[in-house]
Amino acid sequence: MHEWALADAVVTTAKKVAKEENLKEITEIVVKIGELQTISREIFDTALQEVMKDQPDLLKNVTCTLKIEPAAFKCRNCQHQWLFADVKASLDDDETESIHFIPETAHVFLKCPECKSPDFEIIKGRGIWVDSIVGEK
Repeated sequence: MHEWALADAVVTTAKKVAKEENLKEITEIVVKIGELQTISREIFDTALQEVMKDQPDLLKNVTCTLKIEPAAFKCRNCQHQWLFADVKASLDDDETESIHFIPETAHVFLKCPECKSPDFEIIKGRGIWVDSIVGEK
């Protein structure tokens, strides 16, 4: 149920930005979710709507947009970069699920498509964050 904590964090961030920017109303919040982040989008949406009810004046007309950031990797051996989408078809359902639950397990199931090294870093596509907030003063 970490979706509720994440929704609360989004609203807390929005309130903080509104205070810092002297916004009377927030009209748009864009939240980015990394492709490797495991959340239930349906539960997150529900939690966000419920948490926003506690801020009826500030968030009465807000549009909340969720965008997925594709996961990307960079080989430490040959510097090649690739996307999760490029290699996902080579994984079975259990391997894909393992990577979504614990992104670090990507090192067990994936290798650089160029040099076959398992030594790579995840450079994009993890976590969840507020990308932008728009409002009226």
